[in-house]
Parts: sequence; structure tokens; C-alpha cells
Amino acid sequence: MLIKKPEDIKASEITEEKTYFSRRNFIRAGALAASTVATGFAYRQLFVPEEKTVVSQDKILDLKPSSVPLNLNGDEPTDFIDITNYNNFYEFSTSKNGVARAAKKFVARPWTLTIEGLANKPKTFDLDEIFRIAPLEERTYRLRCVETWSMVIPWVGLPLGKLLEQVEPLSSAKYVTFETLVDPERMPNQKTGPMSFFSVLDWPYKEGLRMDEALHPLTILAVGLYGKVLLPANGAPIRLVVPWKYGFKSIKSIVKIKLVDRQPVTTWNLEAPSEYGFYANVNPKVSHPRWSQAEERRIGEYSYRDTSIFNGYGEQVASLYNGMDLNKYY
Repeated sequence: MLIKKPEDIKASEITEEKTYFSRRNFIRAGALAASTVATGFAYRQLFVPEEKTVVSQDKILDLKPSSVPLNLNGDEPTDFIDITNYNNFYEFSTSKNGVARAAKKFVARPWTLTIEGLANKPKTFDLDEIFRIAPLEERTYRLRCVETWSMVIPWVGLPLGKLLEQVEPLSSAKYVTFETLVDPERMPNQKTGPMSFFSVLDWPYKEGLRMDEALHPLTILAVGLYGKVLLPANGAPIRLVVPWKYGFKSIKSIVKIKLVDRQPVTTWNLEAPSEYGFYANVNPKVSHPRWSQAEERRIGEYSYRDTSIFNGYGEQVASLYNGMDLNKYY
């Protein structure tokens, strides 16, 4: 293979920067479109996975939530096998049914989570240290995907606010940002360096919340589900869960949290701002540009059901958005 030295390359042979990024975005758009088409068939027809990576609950480490389980909506939880085998986690695969298989060998320990930025006591926490900050609780929450499918998941975790208290946020901290692990060796669908041209997203995956959203009692960091330690396909070892927002806000495999004073750039909002707003509150009256959000299909069910504003948690969270135009701040 002939490799030209820099001095042998003519200026006319160099791809213009705007052309390079246009081609890159075309490739990425194609991959995302293929994923969306596949999703359309999955949630508009019966749920028939390509191949389930069946996980036995008996072989997963038990967690022991200390409080009475919380289920505000009284929904029946989705089957454990469906929850652990039907996932969006592009770091492993763009196929929902392929994530569990691709993530099967992911090792989530040792693990640290760093909190930095506008805080009196920025700190890096070991996972076991996080487990000791507050008693683990079981919270059964609805999960509504922006793609119009949904689940009901009995999470195990602790309030995010309890962790943030440990670093003493400054009054100037108005937002909280989150980042997922970047490790192509462990997350095979991440591509960095020259191969990043073909990457479906820019890594690390980033998300953010307003400070009052982060401190709301319903916002948790999940470390398990169904009383078992969180599996890689579901965001092991620690992920965010914000039940009144679309699922892409609930970032997985978190390694960094930063307290900032301005609204942060987030992955999907940067990728397609007209489709994925920063707030991403579940709102049946605000359609996605390519589909209605008025209805959803619960995984494991055949028929559609109406989607509720704030995913059914309006009584608890609507006051956070008093005076806001939810059509503009979607």
C-alpha cells in the first residue's frame, strides 16, 4: 500500500473541510435512518426480537432496596427479558436487539464517577462509595422512548440530589451535565481517531439537566432493576433515570458529571436540534417532525395507548415549567 508523505500531497488532492464533514454527516445520517426504519417496524408490528440474549435473573447479583417500593402510576412492570434485551445504546449497537449481545462481555468494575465544575468539594467517587451515600430505593417508573415505544421498569437506585449534595454545588451552578464512558475496546460501536468518520455519533455521549430538574425527588441514579445489579445493556453500572422525559435523556454508563452555569450542549440536541430538544419532556401535543407523539406502544402489548403529558408525572413535575412555552422549549 502506497502511503504518500505530506510533502508529496498536492493541495488540489486535499478534501475541503466542509466537504469532509458533509460526507461524514451523510454516512452518519444513513446509519441513523436505518436504525429509525428498523425501529418503525419493531414498534408498529408485534415485538419479535431477532435473537434474545436470555439472561437468568438467578445469576445476577442481588441488591437490597431498603425502602418500600414506589410505583406512583401503579403500572405492571415490563417483563425482565424484554427490558434487558430491547435497548437503545449506540455505544454497542444501533440494533435494539443487538445491544445485549454486543455488551455481554462488558466489565463495569472497577468504576469511578467524577463530579467537577461549580462545586465547593469536587470529587471522584468509587462505585461502592456511591452505594453508601444513601439507602437504595426501588422505583417503578414508566420509560417513554421518543420513538413511541414504552416500558415500565422497577429501577433500584438513589436520588441524584443525594450524590450532588456530597460536592456542595455553588449557587452559580444552574445546570448539570453528564458524560458516558468512552472506551472502544469495551464499547465496540464507538469509533475514535481516523475511524470516527464512520461513527454514528460524536463521543462521549452527553446529556444535561437544569439544576432544579436534577434535584427533583423523582430523578435518580439507577444501579439496578428488578432487584438485580444493572446489566451492561441497560447502562451498567450507573445511569440516570428521569421518568417524565424521553428516554434519551436518561444517559447510561456515566463517568463524569459537571456543574455549569449555562445550558450545555447535549448529544441528540446537537445532532438534530429540530427533532430532539434540550428539555425532551414527554408531551403528546408536540409531535416529532417524523411522527406523532400522541400514542405509544408498551413493549409486550399489541395495541396502542394514549401518551400522558410528562409521561404521567405531571402532578409531581409540572410546576418546574410554570410560565414556559412547552411548544418552544420542547
